[in-house]
Amino acid sequence: MTAATGLKRLAIAAAALVVAIVVTLLGLSFFVPAASVRKAVIKEIHAVTGLDPILRGDVSVSLFPSGTVSFHDVLLGNDGNGEPAVVADELTAHLRYFPLLAGRIEIADLTLVRPAITVRFLPSGESNWAGLIQSLAKALQPDPGRTASFSEIGIQDGTVIIHKQYDGKEVIDRLSDLDFQLAWPSISRSFGANGRFVWRDQPIEASFTLGDFLSALSGERSGIKLRLSGALLKAGFDGAMSARPTMRIDGTLSVESPSLREAMRWSGVGQLPFGGFGRFTLRAHSGIANGVVSLSSVNVELDGNMAEGVITLSTDHRTVQGTLAADALDLTPYVSGVHILAANERSWDQLPISLDGLADFDLDLRLSAANIKLGSAQLGRTAVTTTMHNGKLDVTIGESQAFGGTARGSLGLASVNGGAAVTSHLQFADVDLASCLGQLFGVRRLEGRGMLSLNLEGSGTSVMAVTDTLSGTANLTAHHGALAGIDVEQLLRRLERRPLSGNGDFRTGRTPFDQLALAVKIDHGEVSVDDMHMTGPAVRVAIGGQVSVPTRDLDLKGVATLVSSETANEFDLPFVVQGQWDDPIMLPDAQSLIRRSGAAAPLLESIKARTAGSAVRSVIDKLLASPPATTTPAPASTPAPAPKNSE
Repeated sequence: MTAATGLKRLAIAAAALVVAIVVTLLGLSFFVPAASVRKAVIKEIHAVTGLDPILRGDVSVSLFPSGTVSFHDVLLGNDGNGEPAVVADELTAHLRYFPLLAGRIEIADLTLVRPAITVRFLPSGESNWAGLIQSLAKALQPDPGRTASFSEIGIQDGTVIIHKQYDGKEVIDRLSDLDFQLAWPSISRSFGANGRFVWRDQPIEASFTLGDFLSALSGERSGIKLRLSGALLKAGFDGAMSARPTMRIDGTLSVESPSLREAMRWSGVGQLPFGGFGRFTLRAHSGIANGVVSLSSVNVELDGNMAEGVITLSTDHRTVQGTLAADALDLTPYVSGVHILAANERSWDQLPISLDGLADFDLDLRLSAANIKLGSAQLGRTAVTTTMHNGKLDVTIGESQAFGGTARGSLGLASVNGGAAVTSHLQFADVDLASCLGQLFGVRRLEGRGMLSLNLEGSGTSVMAVTDTLSGTANLTAHHGALAGIDVEQLLRRLERRPLSGNGDFRTGRTPFDQLALAVKIDHGEVSVDDMHMTGPAVRVAIGGQVSVPTRDLDLKGVATLVSSETANEFDLPFVVQGQWDDPIMLPDAQSLIRRSGAAAPLLESIKARTAGSAVRSVIDKLLASPPATTTPAPASTPAPAPKNSE
């Protein structure tokens, strides 16, 4: 017999063996009693998990190409109240071949198809899984007489429905499209789960590991690892957990999100007000106990700002407390959503004020930084306490190195009747007024150092509406400074010499002063200037009148006095200031100028004597008379000098 013939016979024998095995398996699928399979599967599931499955549907057995037993309409973990923990359309058990050929039914792994898993938390804090966990723990107790069984459970297209109580109401949450592989601890002590699910329309990749599954179920300490990864949030935890005497979890926590605002909105924690709250990362050692998350050794980054400290979160009452310190902070993004002026920047914004998110959680945060940037304002070392409770935000400045001096006080913002209520109690001491008023209010005409206090409050549905109700007081004192953009001394000297010559354009230069004081009262948007006086080396100025905050216009009257006059008497000039804040008009009192003019004196006398016609003509002729030609020789005789105040 040749080698080729031997190989041919060997191949025929092998093929015959394969055919015999296939025929045998096909035959067995017809002869294996369904009742026996059902009983064996129920027994093994109970031995491994401690659960008693209820197989209500049909049973189908297939031994080729793989050994599988499928049960339809399956219930797992009845809690005794008629509500099963798991309801699956199908449970498929993959069988081991060789034990099956020996007449034994052993499960290699299980797959739950389209299961609905119900988790219901009771007001006491327990859940419907409490009894099931005890059954699992009992089944996992060491048993020398028990042989190894299946160690893998698959979940396909599952749904988890979570019922919980919040503020006396039932809240239902849902995880859908659940696809997981569970590494059951039938051989080792660990438990692992890897897969994906969809929560609130966002797919999440997840992995979960318990170092000692039996210890975890029994409430003893066990290692735990958790990883979640989605488009809006990535989180990881590596630590340990125990449930005796109370639930406690300790370990290292890491969280990352491209937008904290969107992540909180998506997770249902709440909305964040104003602007900012973009890219966010957090690394900390965490401890979770009694519904409180304690974070220590915190390293947090938000919108490019980095800080260190401690944070405490209460999950029951949505309360955040903490203390953070930073080298430098840029708070501009958080006020970018607050528009004080309209698009033309010449009137107050009239769009509705939105304070969504102020009532979603409580906040108590103490923050310190070496440098703070807030819009165009630059602050030095600053300590701030921020509290938010029942829809009211309060910012208290303990002390800030601001504008070359110090600042302290508080700001308040609350949601009231669909709008906002604003309060301000601020004090600036020994600050550079040009920097302070310019960066905070856009007023850049006052130089020097001084003190500023603001005590204001108002409310409304828009910034314009708030200005209509604005009330309070403001006080300003300054020393050794100047009014920029006007030279009052030069103006007074010119008008002293030639009262009717016109004032020209004197909106340049500076007016130095030694002391300046301003005190105003505000009532429903109307500002009463009770006392404003300025004393300088050459001039004194006193002003009073009204200012409208809603319309941003001025109606002031005052007196400017030239102290170092060329005459023995001081030169007083009454004036008015009117127009918009941005471009006011200063007009001297015309009647006082006419009185000082020698050329206009006949006009005033004629008005009194009712013979003004010829006098007006005479004054006009004098004012409009052409100057003598320079080419004509001057007469030999010298004319008498004209009066000093004559035009």
